[in-house]
Amino acid sequence: MLGKISEIIVDVLDLDDLSPESITRETTADDVEGWDSLQHVRILTSIERSFGFRFASDEIAELRDVGELVDRVATKIA
Repeated sequence: MLGKISEIIVDVLDLDDLSPESITRETTADDVEGWDSLQHVRILTSIERSFGFRFASDEIAELRDVGELVDRVATKIA
């Protein structure tokens, strides 16, 4: 799950020096150059499309790092 979400993040941000392997559960938006609020929405939208569900707005506000994002996706698709 982390691998697929990391690939989505890297694909959306489209940064040459960012690899999926560099994204960990502890990674936050502040850790990655170019991951601003607009890109955050694009990442979440791509995850929703890829996994076939929708985040509720209150869920989005609660996500603090990639680990929480992975856990939320796992819960949604279970």
